[in-house]
Amino acid sequence: MAQQAWAGPLEQIEECRWRIPREYKHGMRVDGEIIADETLVEHIRHDQALEQVANVATLPGIQSASLAMPDIHWGYGFPIGGVAATDPAEGGVISPGGVGYDINCGVRLMRSDLDTDDVVPRLEPLMNHLFKKIPAGVGQAGPYRHHGRGMRELLQHGVRHLEKIGFATRNDVEHTEAGGKLLYAQPDRVSDRAKTRGEDQCGTLGGGNHFLEVQVVDEVFDHQAAAAFGLRVGQVCVAIHSGSRGLGYQVCDDALKLLRNAPRKYGIALPDRQLLCAPVESPEGEAYLGAMRSAANYAWANRQLLMWQAREAIAQFFGRDWQSLGLELVYDVAHNIAKFEDHVVAGKKKVLCVHRKGATRAFPAGHPEVPEAYRAVGQPVLIPGDMGRESWVLAGNPAAMERTFGSTCHGAGRVLSRTAAVKHAKGRRIDRELAEKGIVAKCRQWKGLAEEQSEAYKDVGVVVGVVHRAGLARKVARLRPIGVVKG
Repeated sequence: MAQQAWAGPLEQIEECRWRIPREYKHGMRVDGEIIADETLVEHIRHDQALEQVANVATLPGIQSASLAMPDIHWGYGFPIGGVAATDPAEGGVISPGGVGYDINCGVRLMRSDLDTDDVVPRLEPLMNHLFKKIPAGVGQAGPYRHHGRGMRELLQHGVRHLEKIGFATRNDVEHTEAGGKLLYAQPDRVSDRAKTRGEDQCGTLGGGNHFLEVQVVDEVFDHQAAAAFGLRVGQVCVAIHSGSRGLGYQVCDDALKLLRNAPRKYGIALPDRQLLCAPVESPEGEAYLGAMRSAANYAWANRQLLMWQAREAIAQFFGRDWQSLGLELVYDVAHNIAKFEDHVVAGKKKVLCVHRKGATRAFPAGHPEVPEAYRAVGQPVLIPGDMGRESWVLAGNPAAMERTFGSTCHGAGRVLSRTAAVKHAKGRRIDRELAEKGIVAKCRQWKGLAEEQSEAYKDVGVVVGVVHRAGLARKVARLRPIGVVKG
């Protein structure tokens, strides 16, 4: 059933900033603020995502504004593309709806020393080889097994555990957000059911919008940043988009049951029961955080193992070791996560719990959490498009710290539901349409390509243009797809 268009108040305050005044709805503690231009606002009004922005503004301890990025669309509790920071010292809450079911769904980019001419003549067999080697699709198992003490180490230490056992390099660790490990993870908070679901899924893509994509750097906009990131025109790269698989889904499901009575217990009035939450400094809040951090560590390990398999597959295909092919990680960023970070609010430095759901961290040059190699230019921000249009590498700007708690968009943002996309694709061969654009697509089911067709998404170039004009992140490089593996 189609959602009714939103008809509430929306005031333009700058070229790319809009406001839902806190007077709109009883209980709003702060304004809602949306980063968008006039064209995107018309798309955004088509569902109830803006009502969710207003609902998030009622959460205890929320700071400054309930924020939405230009790729916003309707989600569970929070909108996808939503950002909210709460202050634990002011009764601030943690909400699983502000993280989502796919905890630490995110994207990483691996560069190479290969050029277009090295790959395009052999693209079809290369994509066949990657499709054979990369576990993709719902229920697909990977070659790695984690149980008992091994699972505990993975949940506790993420990519750093993989470095210890030989499946990650020091460079991989240093170029992953948070070093691939959230501190204070509590594996004992993760249910046995979640651990069982995750035993054979670390190192698998899964289904839905997850992918492995072979891309070519098409244009460079910021030559200093591109050089720091090791990117150049004509270079072949590999992007990987996946998350915490069944383990993360189960952690979220378990948390929603755990928190069912928390709002009543702590006197929290919620306009939407999907915003279930608990104070950060409560037994329920601490339990969810311990499990969520563990799932986040699992997701970083998942993408690391996917990249490791891609390295091995590409090396095997070209008959050279991966080091000689320059298959090095540029960066890995989380899209669905809650983290404790230092931010300045009204001139006062605070430690805040920042929820990013379908949003990407975008820290600027000089920030201590930006890897040393990139500190002069800012954090790489990876924005995947749909499989028929370009992806982007951006760099974080100071304005993101001032306006959005160091956050920006995470992708294009859906405009068609998966059901509507399948209906729109009836009678079509999406793989052939992509082939006409020079893109080789491999997928286990026709439905997977139908759900992820370009028409299901906003134009990522427009979304990126908005965050660039708003000053949250600046354009560094554009990458066009030439091959994609989907579940």
